[in-house]
Amino acid sequence: MATTIPVCSTTPKGYTSNIVIIFRYLSREILSTTFAICIVLLLVLISGRFVKYLSSALAGNMDPGVIFAVIGYRIPGFLELTIPLAFFLAILLSFGRLHVENEMSVLKSCGVSEANLVGYTLVMASLLAIFVAWLSLSISPAGAAKAETILNIQKEMTELDKVSPKRFYKLSGDKGITYAESINEDRELEDVFLAITAGSQDNFDSRTVVIFAKKGRQQRSTDGVERFFVLDEGYRVEGIPGNTDYQITSFEQYGSKLSSPKKIAEDPETDAIPTVKLWGSEQPKLKATLQWRLSTPLMLLIIVVLAVPLSRTDPRQGRFARLLPAIMLYFAYLLSLNAVRGSIESGDISSDITLLPVHLVFLLMGLVLAGSEQLRKLKNKVISRWVNAS
Repeated sequence: MATTIPVCSTTPKGYTSNIVIIFRYLSREILSTTFAICIVLLLVLISGRFVKYLSSALAGNMDPGVIFAVIGYRIPGFLELTIPLAFFLAILLSFGRLHVENEMSVLKSCGVSEANLVGYTLVMASLLAIFVAWLSLSISPAGAAKAETILNIQKEMTELDKVSPKRFYKLSGDKGITYAESINEDRELEDVFLAITAGSQDNFDSRTVVIFAKKGRQQRSTDGVERFFVLDEGYRVEGIPGNTDYQITSFEQYGSKLSSPKKIAEDPETDAIPTVKLWGSEQPKLKATLQWRLSTPLMLLIIVVLAVPLSRTDPRQGRFARLLPAIMLYFAYLLSLNAVRGSIESGDISSDITLLPVHLVFLLMGLVLAGSEQLRKLKNKVISRWVNAS
């Protein structure tokens, strides 16, 4: 149930008290809405990233046990994206409700102008901007570095590194299935079972190959590039299912080439570089990354100037009347920043050109939107005086 704005005192002594009451009321309204929207957006981002990592885990490219650790380290980066959008939407929804329920008229009767609303909201935005700057400049790069370390370890792992005792494991590329009764301290598999799938690189025809061995281990080639699954003291059974002409061959040592793990797609490695290493860098890509990290908190302040005038709503239109155009304007702002950042990284424009011009354009746009209401009031006042004079 929505709260209602407290009645304002009209005495001079109550003016300061009115400011405190109104600020507390608006802060509670906007920040609570921001928190709720941020949680929803964060869950959407986490779900998308979880599906991405889960598909890699099902393909055998990463250990499922590290998925939640990687996502946890990525959460600060997600918050950088969700907090500005959540705050922008919270301003639109909160002030839109005040307009629809005529509470904005009560505020105006208390002497609160639109400029005052911008000022109150900028105080909240400044606090959030400090928090986002802390995330962007410090916490997010550290978390991204941790996540990248985990993913790099996963990239170096082969199928054998992921095998657990007493469990069947499907080798990547439909190469086959392996099983080990136990694994010793040297990561050697004991009492090994290996079934090579028909049509794989080790079995091109329809014959099925099953191998039993006492031990199995991973071994690199002399150049260290290729890896092999080497089995000791066992026998190889080969034949076509349904026929009786199976060939059984014993061996002292048998080798099967292991497929290299597929590279896991991940965010650019510049996200994991500490901010202190970006300062003074002459590389366009690093310059663009630093400017992006500085732009995120600045964006929080500018969207206030955009959101407050965009929240003006006629009670007959409803609180969501201007929500879609406002969201489109927000994403135009975000896409413009990304476009300029990409151009700086690719060298299409000079790295000396920062993202500041984009911020200034949208700040000017917000000021124009804010001034349009004053111009409309001035126009109505002039028309009213002209009508009365005539």
